[in-house]
Amino acid sequence: MVNENLGFFIYVFSSIFVIVSPIGGVVTFISLTSQMTRKDKNDVAKKAVILACVIALFFAITGSMILNIFSISVDSLRVAGGLLLFSIAFDMMHAKVSRESITEEEITQSQEREDIWVFPIALPLLTGPGTISTVIVLMGMADGVPQKAIVLISIIFTFIICLFVFLFSRRIHKFIGYNGMLVFTRLMGLLLAALAVDLTATGIINIFGLVI
Repeated sequence: MVNENLGFFIYVFSSIFVIVSPIGGVVTFISLTSQMTRKDKNDVAKKAVILACVIALFFAITGSMILNIFSISVDSLRVAGGLLLFSIAFDMMHAKVSRESITEEEITQSQEREDIWVFPIALPLLTGPGTISTVIVLMGMADGVPQKAIVLISIIFTFIICLFVFLFSRRIHKFIGYNGMLVFTRLMGLLLAALAVDLTATGIINIFGLVI
């Protein structure tokens, strides 16, 4: 049981971490907060990460209820979420900011806004449709209370890391460099593509009752 839950934790945490991709969002975060003082930048980071975490936890907890209201199965969401994640992964493998997360036009327009911690940082940069669908699917996969708790803990743990990444974003960017960020983004895109294929394949197999 312990080994099973440990394996589930590794799978869940890695899945959530890859889709949130804190390091991949550093460049966008820096560009949005470039004109701010360190204190203001840190305040934006804290508020954005807390809000994003709350949104992710909300959909993780209420996701099954939402699916039941619209008569959508978890496997249908697996297929839809897998296709969405593959689209995001494709952009990441080309070292682009995913259009699912934020567009270049939104980044430009956000420079003049005071609530950028809400939009576009918390939503959709950190917790976009891809993250929301992923946490709902993971909760649907969880078997019993212990594994559901693992999903919630993984979400919180991911956003704690995200907070530290954003708080030290300028130092991280300076240390890793622009090319290092591109390499990391492509690597995360490759892992996300593999996750997307797994979710889509599992959903299709379960929906049509295929036997392999």
